[in-house]
Formats: sequence, C-alpha cells, structure tokens
Amino acid sequence: MRILFAGTPDMAIPSLEALSAQFSVVGVLTAPDAPVGRKRTLTPSPVAARAGELGLPLLRPQRLDAVCREEVAALSPELLVCVAYGKIFGPRFLALFPKGGINLHPSLLPRHRGPSPIPAAILAGDRETGITVQRLAEQMDAGDVLVQERFPLTGQETTGELTERVSVDGAELLVSAIRRIAEGREQAVPQDHDAATYCGLITSADGWIDWSLDAGAINRAVRAYSPWPSAHTLLHDVRLSIHECEPVPAESAPSSAAEPGSVVSVDKKIGILVQTGSGLLSIRRLQLQSRNPLDWNSFANGHRDLVGTVLGGRTTA
Repeated sequence: MRILFAGTPDMAIPSLEALSAQFSVVGVLTAPDAPVGRKRTLTPSPVAARAGELGLPLLRPQRLDAVCREEVAALSPELLVCVAYGKIFGPRFLALFPKGGINLHPSLLPRHRGPSPIPAAILAGDRETGITVQRLAEQMDAGDVLVQERFPLTGQETTGELTERVSVDGAELLVSAIRRIAEGREQAVPQDHDAATYCGLITSADGWIDWSLDAGAINRAVRAYSPWPSAHTLLHDVRLSIHECEPVPAESAPSSAAEPGSVVSVDKKIGILVQTGSGLLSIRRLQLQSRNPLDWNSFANGHRDLVGTVLGGRTTA
C-alpha cells in the first residue's frame, strides 16, 4: 500500500511513525514552515521535522493547487491518510488516490465535527469520547465511518492528556483500518448526519474566564483550554492563568454572598476559593504572566492581600 501521509502537529507523529514502519509512505504532506517565538524564526512543523528524521519525502505547499497535485501524482500514491493536516481536500486532489482517503478524528463522529473535538468533548461534559477513522468526504468530517474506539471520561482530563492518549491509540486504529482496506475487508458505515454536532476553531480569547458561569462550567473550561490557550483572568490588571481547579462540594463550601470572581478565602486544605455564578471554585495551581506556575499555597503566601480581591476585567488575546 503506497501512502501519502498528511499531518502537521505533534499528535500526528505516532501515526506517521506507525505507518512508515508497516507500509510504504511515499511522501509526507504538511504545513509550510511557520514563524515561531518572539524572533519569529521560521520553523518546520513537528511532522516535517520527524519526517525528515525518517528520511521521507516532504511536500510543504501553501496551497493544494495544480503544482501540488502534479508533485503528489509523481509519487504514485494509492491512499491518502490524514491526521490533523489543517486543510480541506478538494475533489481534484482526492481523485489522485485510487483507494481514496481516510482521516483520523478524535471524537465519536458524528459528534463534534470540526477542528477542536477534544476541547469540545470536555466543555460539553461528555461522559465518553473516542477516536474515529473515517473516509474523507467533501463535507468536513462527514465521511463514512470505518472503525471507532470508545472510552469513558472521568471528568478530570485535560485537552493535553486526551490528545496524548488519542495520538497513540489512534495510530493503532489507523493501522488496523488500512490493513482492512488493503485486504478488501473495509466496512464503511454512513454517519447519521441529523445527529451531528459541530465545534469551531479555538482562539486565545476563548480562554477568558467568565466568572458568572457556575463552578462546574469554569472547571471544564480550565481543563479544555489546557495547555492552550490556558484559562485566564486578571489579577490587578495582570494576566493570571488557572491551570488546576475543582468545584467545591456544596456541603463543604462556606456561605458567601460575594460577587462572581471574588476571592472569598484561602483554605489551608483545598486551595484559593473563588466565588462563581453558582458555587465556589477551589484554585489549586495558577500562574501570573511572565512568572512560573505555582501551587495555591505558594501563590497565596506571596499575595497576602488576595482575599477580597475581585478577579476579572478584559485582557487582550
């Protein structure tokens, strides 16, 4: 099976490694080098860097235009395999592959179609999620399902933790799906389009904490936006990122009539307690802009005037 692999971020690397070890990867399609850091140094994508180490031919087009299609056709690929490439494939591009294209999507399609399914599952409070290998179609994430893996969520996961899991498990699922295609055992199941839900592209502004929400919703946002863009607020006009928190059970929470965002107390056992729109949130790990992350106790010791402070005020993205 001659495969063109398309992917860009770190989560695609385990799939690239698995496929290159078991099939003939004739080329790797990835995003062009992009400026990184304060000096805006042009840097290859994680997939480009790993493909170079594996000695695989690289394609880094700005557009999937006629020139790109000619370069792909010259490689004589049979199957397109996509893991978080970042662009939509048009019909003329997909026509280059006799065995079509497949895509690894980290959700239980048709739930959470779109570019941010892992944060979406956390934000929605889903009790389970999973990984889907699907046929590529002209409509985003609407192709037939080839194989799915489901697993429960505990309500403690972060996007970073889930991404690491699905990147590893997804590589194994892709290998299984490709073997079925190669052996003529593919079983494609159409999605129920009426049951589809959608998620959008996450921006830095999405991490802004709305303290009027209930404690559970804010906790989900903190986990969903970890590691990026991180859930954040303001403390004395300085950006404050919240890395770990937990809703305080109603039976354990001290009574408070403070406005949302108010630091009502520092509890020696459970953390910095902040009033939300409904319930208290215990802040366990946090970070002021340009400072190192701290546990709540160390942070509180360095900010003796914390109790009574109201967190919030708009920050720039």
